[in-house]
Amino acid sequence: MNATAHAERVRTEQRAKAAEVGIDETLIGELVDHFYARIQRDDLLGPIFAQHVANWSHHLPRMKDFWASIMIEPGRFNGRPMQKHIALGILTKAHFERWLALWDATVAQDVGDQAAAERFRTSAHRIADSLLTGVLAERGGLAALRNRTTEPVPLETKP
Repeated sequence: MNATAHAERVRTEQRAKAAEVGIDETLIGELVDHFYARIQRDDLLGPIFAQHVANWSHHLPRMKDFWASIMIEPGRFNGRPMQKHIALGILTKAHFERWLALWDATVAQDVGDQAAAERFRTSAHRIADSLLTGVLAERGGLAALRNRTTEPVPLETKP
């Protein structure tokens, strides 16, 4: 089997698994809209997003594509979330924990099927862990990863 055929088989399987539990574009759209409405009102995360998201009408469709890529159709999203999160230079474990708490609450409210809800939660926790690992590794290397600090560590600058 060549790479193209393999990729198409994976996409077909992912679409079927999503459909089995009721994950579709409509559900993802509503979930993302409700989640980011919570983010914008949040005392910890709202100001960060307000500073860095100039156009929500551009950001929300990108986030819907991101989640559709995770849940329905691999390869659909084209972006660099790790670099964007590292570039902020201020994110800590507490930010990711709050993001997950808001996500989990939104999933609990919006996703009726328990298997679908679990897929959304598991994916979000995996993504948050990966992003936090990348942020900490960029800032402080292995020592920061071992500590999983909640304090911001300044980015090192090279002369």
